[in-house]
Amino acid sequence: MTNNENLPKSGPGNAGSAAAAAPHAPAHTAPVPAATATDPHGTAAQSVGKQSAPTPRHIPTQRSLYPTFMALFIGVLIVSNITATKGVEIFGLATDGAFFLFPLSYVIGDVLSECYGYKATRRTVWTGFAVLAGAMACFFIAIKLPAAPWYENQAAFETVLGTVPQLVLAGLAGYVVGQLLNAWSLNAIKKRTGEKALWARLMGSTVVGEFVDTLIFCSIAATAIGIDSWGTFVNYVIVGFFWKTAVEFVVMPVTYAVIAWVKRREGYYN
Repeated sequence: MTNNENLPKSGPGNAGSAAAAAPHAPAHTAPVPAATATDPHGTAAQSVGKQSAPTPRHIPTQRSLYPTFMALFIGVLIVSNITATKGVEIFGLATDGAFFLFPLSYVIGDVLSECYGYKATRRTVWTGFAVLAGAMACFFIAIKLPAAPWYENQAAFETVLGTVPQLVLAGLAGYVVGQLLNAWSLNAIKKRTGEKALWARLMGSTVVGEFVDTLIFCSIAATAIGIDSWGTFVNYVIVGFFWKTAVEFVVMPVTYAVIAWVKRREGYYN
């Protein structure tokens, strides 16, 4: 006899013994994720199925509408700081001439924060800061230039624009802190809620930003518009805060519509 008789015979009956011969062999081997040109290590495929916290999406600022909203934001800011030089009293409530316009900067700021993100909004805020500081310097130079003999409005010109530096300082301090808090708060809430509860992001961020903005602005600008008592100052702060917050609430349907339109226009939902 040859030794071939001692060799294991192949066949269906020996399948179990073949498996037993390799007790440590894995019963099932998962396929290795294939590498691609854009993902050479297959890491994207490996991450499928993993649960993670929702990451807020934002539109790239290279899209066409971002510069438009930046221009609107800065335009509202500059005009507001000029019209704020006039003290206004409506039904016994003290405010300033920018009460009807400045809240719109927060509406635009909400659109920027929701659609383009905190970094893009921060860039807009600091750009507005630079433009406003430049405007203040231009007003100062224009006031100091010698008036022509036939120009009769030098005193009025100084009265209107001469108080602007103090108001611009107040506006810059309040606006930078308030707008950055507004943008930060909105994005912090969005990280928790994702795309849901837009109303909570809009109102929550506005309450935080507007309160700090109003308090800082009123503290610096009060004397520039003739406020000289604590009662009037408190009235000025409270009226300003509630008015601006109320404007945000009233125009919230418009803010919703604008945000939805921007997201559709910019391909956010694709």
